[in-house]
Amino acid sequence: MAHPPIRGLVLAVFLSYLIAAPAFGQSLDLSKSTIVDLTHPFDAKTIYWPTSPSGFELKSLHNGLTERGYFYAANSFCSPEHGGTHLDAPLHFARGHWTSAEIPVDRFVGPAFVIDVSAKAAADPDYTLTPEDIAEWEAAHGRIPPSAIVLLRTGWSARWSDRKSYLGDDTPGDATHLHFPGYGAQAAALLVVDRRAKLIGIDTASVDNGPSQDFLVHRIVAGADAAGLENLDNLDKLPATGAVVFALPMKISGGTGGPARIVAVVAR
Repeated sequence: MAHPPIRGLVLAVFLSYLIAAPAFGQSLDLSKSTIVDLTHPFDAKTIYWPTSPSGFELKSLHNGLTERGYFYAANSFCSPEHGGTHLDAPLHFARGHWTSAEIPVDRFVGPAFVIDVSAKAAADPDYTLTPEDIAEWEAAHGRIPPSAIVLLRTGWSARWSDRKSYLGDDTPGDATHLHFPGYGAQAAALLVVDRRAKLIGIDTASVDNGPSQDFLVHRIVAGADAAGLENLDNLDKLPATGAVVFALPMKISGGTGGPARIVAVVAR
């Protein structure tokens, strides 16, 4: 086991690399960057899949003065894996593939490529990303490289406070009447198989669109040992290219996903 000074030195070297060294074809200078939070808070109003038996629960274990006179606060929480801003591990839809804890940590950090379909989604709430959308994006911004983090902006995060508007339906326990945009199966295959993206994300409740009942996008992504990020926020604050994303989920042994704190570093 490394001694504390050695661990501190390793951390310092790593941070200096992030700040000063070229990363993903660009320099990541935190002193000249903005940190954008892509995560919705977890609380009693957090949106979970309609068939989830429970949501986020926070219970106070202690909040006040101790017997020795100092303040102390601690909580316990309980949450299904798939709700709020979270990760879908490959195991979620692919038997025998990586659990949350088995995904190599370097796959959670990388350059972000943001595809904006918010205008098309506004006209069609069930819109799905197409290979033609990707071709149009690449014609303007260049080919998406291997190990990319691809984020699909639909504009749906603005609806987060209204469950029915966000999901398209609010019938308890029923996921058969949902309406929101997502990835199309062909586009997903193009990204994770041909372009070899390691993560795809979206600002809706699912990488598949609301009406989907076969979850083919989930299955394609998981089968390629890529992972999904769902219920993202603030994608409108990211450029099409140039941001670096840190998408760190809870490291749950045997997990099929889990809550994540996801941020992006964007040059000012």
